[in-house]
Amino acid sequence: MIRNRDISPLAWELGHAPDKETIPGTFCPATVPGAVQLDLARAEGYPDYNYAGNYRRMTWMEDRFFTYRTEFEPPRLGQGQRLWFVSKGIDYQYEIRFNGHLLAAGEGMFSPVEIDLTEYLEPSNRLEVVIFPIPKRHPEPADRTQASDVVKPAVGYGWDWHPRLVPLGIWDDTGLQVRNESHVAELHVGYTLDDDLQGADLRIEAEGRECGGCQSDWELLDPEGHPAARARGPAGERLTARVEHPRLWWTHDHGEPVLYTSRYRLLDAQGKELECVEQQIGFRRIRLVMNEGAWSEPKGFPKTRSAAPAQIELNGRRIFAKGSNWVCPELFPGTVGEERCKELIDIAVATNFNILRSWGGGIVNKDCFFEYCDRRGILVWQEFPLACNCYPDDPHYLATLEQEATAIIRRLRRHPSLAIWCGGNELFNNWSGMTDQSLALRLLNALCYRLSPEIPFNATSPLNGMAHGNYLFYWEGRDIFQLINDSHFTAYTEFGVPGISPREVLEKIIPPEELFPPRPGTAWEEHHAFGAWDGSPATWLGEPTIERYFGRAQTLDQLIERSSLMQGEGYKAVFEEARRQKPYCAMALNWCFDEPWPAAANNSLVAYPSVPKPALDQVRRACRPLCASARIAKFDWTEGELFEAEVWLLNDRFAAAGPFSFTVTLRAAGQTVEILRWESPAAGQNRNVAGPTARAALPAWDTDRFRVEITVEGHPEMDACYTLAYRRAACKQAGTAPMNITE
Repeated sequence: MIRNRDISPLAWELGHAPDKETIPGTFCPATVPGAVQLDLARAEGYPDYNYAGNYRRMTWMEDRFFTYRTEFEPPRLGQGQRLWFVSKGIDYQYEIRFNGHLLAAGEGMFSPVEIDLTEYLEPSNRLEVVIFPIPKRHPEPADRTQASDVVKPAVGYGWDWHPRLVPLGIWDDTGLQVRNESHVAELHVGYTLDDDLQGADLRIEAEGRECGGCQSDWELLDPEGHPAARARGPAGERLTARVEHPRLWWTHDHGEPVLYTSRYRLLDAQGKELECVEQQIGFRRIRLVMNEGAWSEPKGFPKTRSAAPAQIELNGRRIFAKGSNWVCPELFPGTVGEERCKELIDIAVATNFNILRSWGGGIVNKDCFFEYCDRRGILVWQEFPLACNCYPDDPHYLATLEQEATAIIRRLRRHPSLAIWCGGNELFNNWSGMTDQSLALRLLNALCYRLSPEIPFNATSPLNGMAHGNYLFYWEGRDIFQLINDSHFTAYTEFGVPGISPREVLEKIIPPEELFPPRPGTAWEEHHAFGAWDGSPATWLGEPTIERYFGRAQTLDQLIERSSLMQGEGYKAVFEEARRQKPYCAMALNWCFDEPWPAAANNSLVAYPSVPKPALDQVRRACRPLCASARIAKFDWTEGELFEAEVWLLNDRFAAAGPFSFTVTLRAAGQTVEILRWESPAAGQNRNVAGPTARAALPAWDTDRFRVEITVEGHPEMDACYTLAYRRAACKQAGTAPMNITE
């Protein structure tokens, strides 16, 4: 058990060679945790890989063998102490050698490494970690399918928002630990809440090494540090305890994320403390239940199964899940630290999100991510590292998957923020070709049931009833307003609207002479503005769509402003419509929240590294627990057209709200037109109220846009505002009448 013990870092250096047997000719300093590419790029003086197409200078490293090595003198060990080499993550295939002895060979980046070095210690010691080339199922095509037989994130092999850079190396905390011969190898504190949530029965299960004759002493402390429960017994035996009236863990928008402290002490036969393991616990019950109305579909016969459950029930309360898809915030996950996770999670909480989907194409995040989600009260939908591939049924892959998934489950199951286990991303779609009979998914389901049965499991996302897409503002003749208004799903677990990154981001990645106008074949394309997604060659910049509504931009700032406006209004339309479809719909997660490197344009809400796009504030407003809302039929309107907007009161709180006084106003070109007043009834807890439809013929304005404003008397925090495209009616030109026309 690596957690709860200090890790003494080591001074590493790195070399590379064409094969495993060849000793590298030169070595350079290495940063651990990190990635081999970063160490070599630093040593060779490579320019910033985020700029233009500089990242391509690293691609030659894919097929090399790398050797980390370090030399050290052993620390002084007390009686009964031993020296261990530990690592929380080595990516991907590796061998570990110590003083000429091959001590371990492994595959997989999520299983911890723990090796007792004591018997091999010398006055001066050399430790080597040999990293094999990136795994490739086949030489060509060089895309995500090369990762379809390994338990390694596919995103590094190239995605529509991620360059092809496949990380390798020691990516998580690694070093030496001094341990007693008798020590805790694994600890799990589980519990079962009473049906009425008024009590909890706890079970404390510890595995140890050399613990014969030892005793265990466990206690639970409440948030103020007062004892709440205690149990004692022989080490290795299950302990039990009970807590009456536990304070429950809630998401930040429904209560307080209360955390207790578990303290497990291993004692020798004389009662001397050998080790103390502390971890935080949150009492909560999480379930996926059928969405309201889902059992009644499909109607009639022939009949198939109803939609899969997508309604999160937290502590008996059916909550609407509002959030986003989290991707690793760096191309090289070894560089992600606690402060970076905190910064982004704080942004998510401020956006009124209560859930993040940790997408299956990326890594399973480090401990600091989950610990901070526990503290901030935000749920995590956690996927295993399978995405958009057909993963095989062969024994080697399944054995590696079982090893890695077991390590992931054991590490994460204690976190109250963990809401859903999921097999992976888009595995039941035709580009993947897996089914619920695929052995990999049957294995994952079995492991989750055995090791973490209290957490719901989904085989993939989307399941039937759920939806992924669309990812563009305008698609096949309809805009995002029309698309979402005509949709009917239990959960929207991916949907996207592209937006250009802020100027401050663009200027750091695109040469000045290429900034404007954007063109294919430049740094714009390297950073996903052109040809990024096979659904449209214009992705993710989307200039044809922007020009459809506002004409050709004359400056970069004008282009950014128009793109940002459309991204914000598009995302707001989807989030609010998903909420209006409650209770049948119970979840809305946009694609995506953050990004691992600076994209010129994509669907993210936060540009790299942590720069909020203007759309983020529009999403924050759309996700307020209590707010006014308008259901608008489309984005663009014409002079003289009858404008219509349904007025709604949205309430995700578990308390009644209202009544309220609404006023709907149109505003453009310095003119204001009031078109509706509505005295709303009170909204019941966690219920919306549909109001009347505001209508008005649009005046002649000298502008390309207008605003729809809903004000709530005495409650400005509930006001809503929408900016829509506007165009003047086509004028019929006077002139000579055409000939040979008979009316």
